Amino acid sequence: MNDHDIEIDISKNLAEVDHLIGLYQTDSSGVQPFDIKELLLELRDHNEELYLTTLKKIPSELLADVIAEMPPHLQEEASDRLGVKKLAKIATEMDTDDAADFLKHIGEKNISRAEDILKIINPEDQETIRKLISYEDDLAGAYMQAELFSAKEDEIVGESISRLRLMKKNNEIQGISQVFIVKDSGEFVCSIGPEELVLLNPLDSFKTSLDQGDIKKNEIAADHFEDIKNVVEKVSDYNLPVIPVIDEKGVLLGRITSDDIYDLIENRATEEIFGKAGLNAEVEQADNIGQAARQRALWLGVNLLTAIAASVVVALFDSTLQTYVSLTILMPIVASMGGNAGTQSLTVTVRQLSIGEIELEDAIDTIKKEVSLALINGLFFAIVIGAIAYFWFKIPALGVVIAISTIINILIAGFSGAVIPYLLNRLKIDPAIASTVILTTITDIIGFLSFLGLAKLMM
Repeated sequence: MNDHDIEIDISKNLAEVDHLIGLYQTDSSGVQPFDIKELLLELRDHNEELYLTTLKKIPSELLADVIAEMPPHLQEEASDRLGVKKLAKIATEMDTDDAADFLKHIGEKNISRAEDILKIINPEDQETIRKLISYEDDLAGAYMQAELFSAKEDEIVGESISRLRLMKKNNEIQGISQVFIVKDSGEFVCSIGPEELVLLNPLDSFKTSLDQGDIKKNEIAADHFEDIKNVVEKVSDYNLPVIPVIDEKGVLLGRITSDDIYDLIENRATEEIFGKAGLNAEVEQADNIGQAARQRALWLGVNLLTAIAASVVVALFDSTLQTYVSLTILMPIVASMGGNAGTQSLTVTVRQLSIGEIELEDAIDTIKKEVSLALINGLFFAIVIGAIAYFWFKIPALGVVIAISTIINILIAGFSGAVIPYLLNRLKIDPAIASTVILTTITDIIGFLSFLGLAKLMM
């Protein structure tokens, strides 16, 4: 693309952003923050300074939604170029879960700046955000937002609807997909959808309506210290649009919305894809080439060491390879078959672990299943590869050697592909990142050792 075309794209982007800002100021319901974010990122690719200048002229209320859509490294970048008061205004306009994430990302790079922003925010929001930031990243509390609509059991339905209408009119709350019913003490009772709410008798209390049993209700909730993987599984299993978050006493603290669940699922899938290549998803999605290069170099170095280990095994049978050239030709087949079988087992196991489908007590059943599948495939392909080797080189012993070696390697690969993720998970190491390197080392070494060792003994 030449300079003239770039200038045209920049002009179009600026004009479209200005149009959306103007539209937002007259009718905010017609503007999607995602669209503005995409335009800004295109602008950033062409001219970073112009992108930052444009960012500053977006109204704080709209900018809060736009920044919430951005990845962490761009949120940090924006925080470097905006004043503390502006950042505090943006954080205040965000939903509490987005504000907590925003300030957490800023704090990872500059803790004092994050603290300066927090001090300006009003005490009530500040307390809420600090509490959300205090949760570990793998806990449900880290993903909940405090904004929700709740009603006491003894509240009259009609009065509750009027209160909700007023809150919506004053833009105090948005995205109401459930009404949370609580006791006077704040303990969560259940939640009902808006479609159920309008069917209730406006003169009855919620307790009366619930006791009649004519409405659909949800009693599923997440503990604020519950692993977020379990929460994602609950939302998926029960097809929930939103899940309430409660404390140890059952008191309603907040909610986790479906958009956060979708983001979690997408992020986890991304981490798995990058992890299989030994990459860190967060590093790869950032713009720091040096950091990405170091991350990749680390795992390339590990791969080099494992490759050397496999080569050392091959070198032990140097004389055997010199005697039988056919072994050199067939040797990669054994390692490749084991590697592919192991990857199949590994992929299934890592996926099940990541979405919480396998508990520790299910590990033995999973290992048995993967070993059984490996045995079936190992026997089948041992016959196929053994026959090919025999007809190719006219050496009966060679066909037997490669057949036995194939069975051994595929069996070990299936077993290792199921066991390695469990062991790494117990050691608090991400199975998606480390499993592939370990599996490749095992299948290469076992494949070469069994094939060449049997060849030396039998040929």
